[in-house]
Amino acid sequence: FLEVDIEGRVRLVMEGALTARDRVGVQDFVLLENYNSEAAFIENLRRRFRENLIYTYIGSVLVSMNPYKELEIYSKQQMDRYRGVSFYEISPHIYALSDNTYRAMRTERKDQCILISGESGAGKTEASKKILLYYAVTCPTNDRMAALGDRLLQSNPVLEAFGNAKTLRNDNSSRFGKYMDVQFDFRGAPVGGHILNYLLEKSRVVHQNHGERNFHIFYQLLDGGEDDQLNTLNLERNPQNYRYLVKGNCPRVSSISDKNNWKVVMKALPVIGFTEEEVQKLLNIIASVLHLGNTQFGEGEEGETYITTEISNLARLLGVDGSALREALTHKKLTAKGEEMITPLNFEQAEAARDALAKAVYGRTFTWLVEKINQSLALKDEIYHSSKGSSVIGLLDIYGFEVLQHNSFEQFCINYCNEKLQQLFIELTLRSEQEEYETEGIAWETVQYFDNKIICDLIEEKHKGIISILDEECLRPGETCDVSFLEKLEDTVGGHPHFVTHKLANGKTRRVMSREEFRLLHYAGEVNYNVNGFLDKNNDLLNRNLKEVMCQSDNQILSHCFRREEVIDQKRPEMAATQFKNSLMKLTEILRSKEPSYVRCIKPNDAKQPGRFDEVLVRHQVKYLGLMENLRVRRAGFAYRRRFEAFLQRYKPLCPETWPNWHGRLADGVLTLVKHLGYKDEEYKLGRSKIFIRFPKTLFNTEDVLEAKKPEIGKQQYCLGVHTCMCVYIYIVIVIQSGWRGMKARRRAKRRRQAADLIRRFIKGFIYRHGEYGPENDYFLDHVRYSFLKNLRKNLPKSVLDKSWPTPPPSLVEASEHLQKLHMRNMVTKYCRIVHPEWKKQMMQKVVASEIFKDQKDSYPQSVGRLFLDSRLEREQISLKVVQTLGNDKVQYGVSVIKYDKRGFKPRPRQLLLTNTFAVLVDKTKIKQRIDYTALRGENHPLSLPQGDLLLHCSHSIEMVTKLAMMANKTNNVNINPGSIQFTVARGKEGIIDFVRGAELKVTKGRRGHLLVVSQRLL
Repeated sequence: FLEVDIEGRVRLVMEGALTARDRVGVQDFVLLENYNSEAAFIENLRRRFRENLIYTYIGSVLVSMNPYKELEIYSKQQMDRYRGVSFYEISPHIYALSDNTYRAMRTERKDQCILISGESGAGKTEASKKILLYYAVTCPTNDRMAALGDRLLQSNPVLEAFGNAKTLRNDNSSRFGKYMDVQFDFRGAPVGGHILNYLLEKSRVVHQNHGERNFHIFYQLLDGGEDDQLNTLNLERNPQNYRYLVKGNCPRVSSISDKNNWKVVMKALPVIGFTEEEVQKLLNIIASVLHLGNTQFGEGEEGETYITTEISNLARLLGVDGSALREALTHKKLTAKGEEMITPLNFEQAEAARDALAKAVYGRTFTWLVEKINQSLALKDEIYHSSKGSSVIGLLDIYGFEVLQHNSFEQFCINYCNEKLQQLFIELTLRSEQEEYETEGIAWETVQYFDNKIICDLIEEKHKGIISILDEECLRPGETCDVSFLEKLEDTVGGHPHFVTHKLANGKTRRVMSREEFRLLHYAGEVNYNVNGFLDKNNDLLNRNLKEVMCQSDNQILSHCFRREEVIDQKRPEMAATQFKNSLMKLTEILRSKEPSYVRCIKPNDAKQPGRFDEVLVRHQVKYLGLMENLRVRRAGFAYRRRFEAFLQRYKPLCPETWPNWHGRLADGVLTLVKHLGYKDEEYKLGRSKIFIRFPKTLFNTEDVLEAKKPEIGKQQYCLGVHTCMCVYIYIVIVIQSGWRGMKARRRAKRRRQAADLIRRFIKGFIYRHGEYGPENDYFLDHVRYSFLKNLRKNLPKSVLDKSWPTPPPSLVEASEHLQKLHMRNMVTKYCRIVHPEWKKQMMQKVVASEIFKDQKDSYPQSVGRLFLDSRLEREQISLKVVQTLGNDKVQYGVSVIKYDKRGFKPRPRQLLLTNTFAVLVDKTKIKQRIDYTALRGENHPLSLPQGDLLLHCSHSIEMVTKLAMMANKTNNVNINPGSIQFTVARGKEGIIDFVRGAELKVTKGRRGHLLVVSQRLL
């Protein structure tokens, strides 16, 4: 049945397809006669899939089948066909849901969200792309907004490259959850966006199941990168040469062109806002992960671990010191009672540390990538930041319920996420139904449904839930393992009706469960989880010394990902499961604040073949998506509902009293029509603006009667319709033209008056700007003040070192000075609050070093960024005999030095040890000289001794002199001279040191008995 709208477009009315329901099924599952039958549900899916009708409704929920082939239903013409059309007017489509959501946002001024879920390979990512494409094409736009649309679309291939991978079920499986907000201005144009990512599958970086691949970006780089690029990264094209890419034994996939996808990603990155330097830094990180996987370890005779492969390229790509990285990969730093201890790792621990670093580097880089995309999509104009002027449509592309042959920590988190979303889904669906019934004045009937809150509480309840127990077991001191976690679960939640283990199960269940598994009875069915790896994956910790190395990376991306505060902060970060739970709680809060729409994606077969319908697999997904539960909730009352005008417009030819036109109240017209059609009282109800029909059969009979009467209606309508339409169109055109012209004229006149008044006030204010504040100049002075404060807000100094400040107008000089003082005081207060005691100690030493060496020593600027150490000597490097000799005087600082004799200047290696009251020079196990700080003189030769000065050479001279000066409390007595300096050989006898610039460091006896020091820098 065809209808022509006022723009001349021909469209298929949804009810019109009911006449072909035996062949193509019904377009809305709500209209199924036997709605409680799962077999009828699946048969309806099969019929529609056979006819390439991949979309079906369950009320307002869209069910989408993956056709595994291209269908000609996504063209610009199709977009125009669905644009501005009511949801149920034409056949189901992803564009219908997109347009309905968009119009609801525009008309109701309320934020919307679209929740897309389904198994891997069901088409979730493609559905989100189609929705974004629809908005990019159909929404009003200009050049700037078109650029934003490009960035929104171009962010998809980048996120897919870094977050998607080939799995057994899907060649382009999203291995992370994604929620994207698209922000629209008051005109309905997209002006900004924001992405949240959830639970990236970091374990895939180091391990893949057979037949699966690592993340796409690794293969794209090797296959599509230029030869020069790969040479710079020290990479080879063959993926088989990299341990992290061979675990799945699937380097090539016929359906994926890594080379072409690489070109797409490289084109997309500049569009999003990546600079060439950022792209190179990003590629360095990707290459470093591959090199990290090829890092091999050996084991010595005493069990110590060492690296057997060259890691210089790895260190270069990571931007870190090679020796520090080598040390961090084979040793672990522990802190006990304020003291740090470094212990070697065994072979297994070293490999685990390497893999943990690879996962941390990739996972944090992915988070940085999302942040970078968000910066590109963020709103730029302040005018749009007002909540009154803009609205949001959210897109949630999240993993569906997963049941694999072996289910682990990742499946536990994914299925917990689906439990929460199912709980929210049923809650919001029921609320929406109840609100519609109450709005229409129809009595609400209580709906019986399975409330899965009991399962959510089992997982997330505080102190007693599975996640809390998992965290406790990870934090418990002593020997903990995955089996002890399982035992703790049995003791704590063993009596829960939805929890089973091998120990608690009956004989029949024990035969299909291992002793290392526990079973949860989810809303969608039973799932067995193997606890092996639960504790490690939940800890997700990186050794502290590896963090310290990464903090000092020259790669700006990595230095952003690994912050120095993370090393200083002793607080333990949240566990992975708790982080996921908290982010999921925030997500549900976001979704509750919006009006939801739903897309449920189903894949028809595992072989990715078009036209093949696997009933067992489809039934499995229908169950896990909760579609039958949703249908029962939707059908608990009335199966069909339409607004009075739509119902009357369609079926008025069936009643003589309503045909061709009804001139009374719409409700009276509908009542007259249904009485004529013989509807019984129990078959329908009239609300305030809609008619509700309880049984689909009633609607089918009405549709059949209409189909039979179409020939007769057509003859009558042709003659009457042409004349009526012409008259109506002419009248409408005249009314619209006159009204529009009048409105435009009134608007023009009003704008001119306002502009003239504004210009007068501004000019008058400028003339009297130096006078007292009054009616003549208040507007101009207020504007000047407002402009200054607005400019000041944008240009406030960001750090205590920034002394810049905008120049104020004369009327705000005093206020500007007060604001500048307040802002500086606020920045200082904030900075002081976050300074760690250890960092404060560093800063005090650096300040003293600055007072002594700034503008005095050439190498001082390079030393500012290097941290001073507590000691340059390890505890075992200091002789135990010396420590015993010192007694209660503990060594505060130690460093290796070279002492030169005062006669002959012969070099002798020594250790300089500083205590609180004196310093000692040590030769191996013997104290050669003790220097009391009180004996240090500050006359013509500062820091000299009565019996003659010491001549010492040290590689860490700035650090050593600073610490010695602070302990001796003689920071003002350090003598620094270029060229030459005098020193005391003995009482009354002087010596001279000459400093000369040369290619390499050399200390020798020069002419006239002087000590000659040759160095690249004089000081």
